[in-house]
Amino acid sequence: MNKTITAIIPVKGNSTRLPNKNILPFADSNLLIHKIRQLKQVEEITEIIVSSDSDEMLAMGIAEGVTAIKRPKEYADESVPFGMFLEYISDEMPNDHIMWACATSPLVEPYLYRKAVKTYFEKLEEGYDSLITCDPYQTYLMDENGPLNFSMGLAHKNSEQLPKLYHFSNGINLAPRVMLKEWHYNYGPNAYRLIINKREAADIDDVYDYEIAKALYSMKDPNPTI
Repeated sequence: MNKTITAIIPVKGNSTRLPNKNILPFADSNLLIHKIRQLKQVEEITEIIVSSDSDEMLAMGIAEGVTAIKRPKEYADESVPFGMFLEYISDEMPNDHIMWACATSPLVEPYLYRKAVKTYFEKLEEGYDSLITCDPYQTYLMDENGPLNFSMGLAHKNSEQLPKLYHFSNGINLAPRVMLKEWHYNYGPNAYRLIINKREAADIDDVYDYEIAKALYSMKDPNPTI
């Protein structure tokens, strides 16, 4: 099996919920540069590509010594289906497997990428089609009609007794490049779930997530997924 991997860092110039979120200050640089430097420590990765519509972000990638590909304007528009972007990007990639590595997941460290790659190729041999990172999620959920996964009154349960759900962290997605067009998604219907902890699963969408991620970064991980 060919095991060449392209790690894609997808970064748009604009973000509606948190402006410039992909290049917000983080650690000793910013989120994008921090992610590039993490990936460069993973010898299993064949090539790192920054995909962006932003000339500023592409220049950061080039300065860090990785490949930068200008994203056509139509694929930077949030109204365009994600699957169409995947069709485009899969044609641009040179290697057999694609890793999605978001700058907004800054606590996915090199050790976790190494474990994910090793596990991914093992699980392909077992019949899985891709790999994603998830963390267990047990909390009380409601919609406008009331409880979804718990009961009120005497049937109430503590949260650790609730049905276990999984938060898709978007930290690492690994899949064969040729399958992205078929799925119109960056992982398949039989993805292996690599379970990670809450620190590793930090995902920045808004200012609260950003502040939490910075605080978690300063904290030593008591139970890393290694």
